[in-house]
Order: sequence, then structure tokens, then C-alpha cells
Amino acid sequence: MEKPSKRELFLLYLKGVAMGAADIVPGVSGGTIAFITGIYQTLVGSIGAIGPKTVQTLFRGGPVAAWHSFNGNFLFVLMAGILTSVFTLSKLISYLLTEQAVLLWSFFFGLILISAVHVGRHITEWRVPEVLTLAGGALLAFGITTIAPTEIALNPITLFLSGSIAICAMVLPGISGSFILLLLGMYAHIIGAVKALDVVSLGIFASGCLVGLLLFTRLLSWLLTQFHNLTLALLTGFMIGSLNKVWPWKQTLSTRINSHGEAVPMDQANVLPDQFLMVTGQDPHLVYSLFLMAAAIALVLVVERLGGSKS
Repeated sequence: MEKPSKRELFLLYLKGVAMGAADIVPGVSGGTIAFITGIYQTLVGSIGAIGPKTVQTLFRGGPVAAWHSFNGNFLFVLMAGILTSVFTLSKLISYLLTEQAVLLWSFFFGLILISAVHVGRHITEWRVPEVLTLAGGALLAFGITTIAPTEIALNPITLFLSGSIAICAMVLPGISGSFILLLLGMYAHIIGAVKALDVVSLGIFASGCLVGLLLFTRLLSWLLTQFHNLTLALLTGFMIGSLNKVWPWKQTLSTRINSHGEAVPMDQANVLPDQFLMVTGQDPHLVYSLFLMAAAIALVLVVERLGGSKS
């Protein structure tokens, strides 16, 4: 395997930073970023390579051989970028979600929209099964975005299980792990643990993520190998369906009190920009929002043109 240059490692680190920033936002998947930056299948394959054979390689060939058997350098640099975002941008993202939600959602709406087109272009043949799979994925993702958040008890078991479930969504383009945490009522707990550097809670959550990741990526890697077009059609559908969640202009129909005693939206409906102004009294920032959507689309096209978007 050819040793990557410092420039390639730095670009990989930046891709990890982008993935981490996306994973913080409920409704946006780090898997989407991985796909449009051309590292998705390498990511899935590298994680899926970790297993019993890794242990065998460790005893037979030593730590270096075991490390290279699952593309350790790639995963290490990418994870460093993801963790950099999680620990440095969580406060900024939380602030933007509260103070500039319309503009933030506008950027991610454009990002996911062009990403769906991007992934769909990698399907080599469109037949009835691919069309039906795309439609099914879109309906499934749309249905998930309409589920009202709940709140489950906070304990080590629920932390572990939440990590196992959320990490599967984080790997899939279009399905947001942060949104799954929001549905489970665990999002505020995890963001709070990150801000407070609660190593115990984060350790339990990370353990759940690790178990879920090792199991799920093996399945996903097999699907991409055996049913490439159908799997990509499903992922494209996931992205299309998730657009319902990231639509920038929303009317809050009902709220709930979270575990911190704060009123947070529970049931929301998508509205047009002019309706948003009437029902909320807030500026829809239409011009800025459209500009950010266009900027997100242009960003993906530039990344693709630079050659970083190989499937």
C-alpha cells in the first residue's frame, strides 16, 4: 500500500472535521459528507475489516501488521478530524441551531439535496428494483423525520444502546445519528457530556458506538459489494426523505419540557418562507437562505470536480 503524503493526510483530516461538524447537527449525516468527499466505501471497508482476523494478524504478524490490516492510518486521521469537530464545534453548532437556525438548515438542505443527486449518479443501471428501493428508502427516512421525540431514562444501559443505534445512522448517508439521539431524548445528554467532558458517560456511549459500528459496517460493506446499485438507491432515498427534517422554515405546533426544564419543539410543520413570517413573526432570510443553499451545492460540485468524489 502506497504511503499517503502529508497533503493527503491533511485533506483526510479536514474531511473528518467536516464529518464531525455534520454529525453534531440533528438531521445531517456524517455519512453524507463521507460519500461526497469520496471516502465512503474506504471508510466502510476499513471498519468492516476489524474483526477476529485482526486478532489473528496481531499474534502472527505483530501490531504493525494488524494496524495495516484494517487501514489504521486512514481511520486514525479521520477520527482525529471528527473528534476535533465534536469537541470544538459543539458549542458553535448549538448556538447556530438556537440563534440562526434558518440559515444553518438552509446550508444543510442544499448540501443534502445535491448529495442525493451525487449518490444517484453512481447507480450504473436504473431498473424497477432500484426505483422501488429508492422510493422505499425515501418513505422510510421521511417517516423517521416525522416521529415526535421522546425521552428515555438516562442510565449506563440506555447510553450504551443509544450509541449502538445512533452510530449505525451516522454511517448511513441521509440518516442522522444526532436526529436518532434526538428521537430517543438523548441528544441533550450527549451534547452536555461533551461540553462538560463527562468521561464516564462519553466512555459508555463510545463503547456502544464501537460495538454498533463493528457489527453494522460489516453488513453494509457486504451490501455494497453484493447489491451495489440497490444499496446506493436505498441511500439516495434516505437522503431525499431526510430533506423533510432539514427544511429551513418550520412552524412549532407543540413543545415539551426536556430534562433540563427547557421548552423545546416537539411537533413542527414545514411552511413556505412567506408563511414562516406570518406564523412566527420572524424574518425568513430568504435571500441569505437561497445563497447558502447555492453555496452548499457549489461546494459539493467543486469537491467532485477536484476529484475527491470517487465512489
